[in-house]
Amino acid sequence: MTDSSIEHTPSRSALSLYLDLIRWNRPAGWLLLLWPSLSALWLAAGGFPGWHLLTVFVLGTVLMRSAGCCINDVADREFDKHVKRTANRPVTSGALSVRQALTAGAVLALCAFGLVLTTNAVTVVWSFAALAVTLAYPYAKRFVAMPQAVLGVAFSFGIPMAFAAVNGGPLTPVGVWQAVPPLAWGLLLVNMFWVLAYDTEYAMVDRDDDLRIGMKTSAITLGKYDVAAVMGFYIVYLLGTLLLLKPLNLGWPQWFSIEIGAVQAFWHFGMIYKRQREGCFRAFRMNHWLGATVFAGIAGGLYLKNLAAPLA
Repeated sequence: MTDSSIEHTPSRSALSLYLDLIRWNRPAGWLLLLWPSLSALWLAAGGFPGWHLLTVFVLGTVLMRSAGCCINDVADREFDKHVKRTANRPVTSGALSVRQALTAGAVLALCAFGLVLTTNAVTVVWSFAALAVTLAYPYAKRFVAMPQAVLGVAFSFGIPMAFAAVNGGPLTPVGVWQAVPPLAWGLLLVNMFWVLAYDTEYAMVDRDDDLRIGMKTSAITLGKYDVAAVMGFYIVYLLGTLLLLKPLNLGWPQWFSIEIGAVQAFWHFGMIYKRQREGCFRAFRMNHWLGATVFAGIAGGLYLKNLAAPLA
């Protein structure tokens, strides 16, 4: 082994730890954030929003999810060591210090904020609200019976930000609120039910460990009704999305996407009804396909609608 290879080994090891910290090899997390944001972006713009906003929201989603992982791992480091699935995370195992993780999170969040600064002042204002919810979630698990509801707000906040980025407006209290129409808040609400569905599946994986350490989760709160509740959450999400977008007349692509989404939800039932760790974790990881399906219905419906508009 040469001297140069010895010198580069620590940097590779450090890089590997940081990539593990932000879950780089597990893209399902940022995809769950991305699809609702892109759906809102397309709806706000009435179609393709342009490369600038698309780049801002894709990169911003990846950066903020990565920053959120850093914050979450620091907040949960004492709990995670008692959970089999999380015991070897870099902060929990001591491979990275709290300071290193928080520094990484701050750098990632600042990069995301830099992207937001390229949009408009109204979006910047809403980004502070999004950050506040992101910071609150890791600690909600200590006090809230269903912290997944808090996560639902955090994971849905790309929706009002997308509308604000497209609509803009004066930097006044009225202007900030008017940039986000009622449709956006309705979509945020129904998207929360999707988050409740997939994060309850996630919580079902660690239920035994969470009970032992006193962590609060929806899987524990719902008890024997957990599977029924998850399916109910999927129904509210899919039907709520359909009803909210019905006035937009997006045609068969939207209807077809909701039907395919329902098939996927039923598939998830098959994975979670036995409450086995592997099945519940697989169901959680597969949820990004449902989000992609709903987005495809919205994007396809808007494309066909715009295509037919000149002929009307």
